[in-house]
Amino acid sequence: MQIAAHTADRLTSGLGQLVRAGRHLSQRAAHELYGDLPSFGWALLVPLERDGEQRCSALAAAVGVDGSVVSRQVAALERAGYVVRRPDPLDGRASLIGLSEAGSAALARTREVRASWTTAALADWTQEEAETLCHLLDRLVADLLPELAPTSHPQEIPA
Repeated sequence: MQIAAHTADRLTSGLGQLVRAGRHLSQRAAHELYGDLPSFGWALLVPLERDGEQRCSALAAAVGVDGSVVSRQVAALERAGYVVRRPDPLDGRASLIGLSEAGSAALARTREVRASWTTAALADWTQEEAETLCHLLDRLVADLLPELAPTSHPQEIPA
């Protein structure tokens, strides 16, 4: 059964507001936790934690951004002590980027801060409401991902 056009409009508007709020919170967290560290840089720590050390190109693919962007962010993270770089044993010309102890601590602290903000924002919600939202968000992401997959006829996604 197809949803009504006004409902689809309301959903896309709400998603846009949610994305903007998420970006704002991410920038706030980055500023409060990491000071002058570029706001996107700390997001690179998650795939390093999840997948282990990797080349910049793999990290760029994991987060879906250009390699030059990741390279600049990794350099800032390295200067701040959140990542370490070592030669790739399979190709001495390349480097592997890994999460440092400070990077692991930064991720843990970020999760604490975000959990605190979420708990405060949802103080009037029941556990059941929060679990329902989690379920629906998981479903939404799963349903949106195939729509975002590259096709044989790439189209520009409107902003």
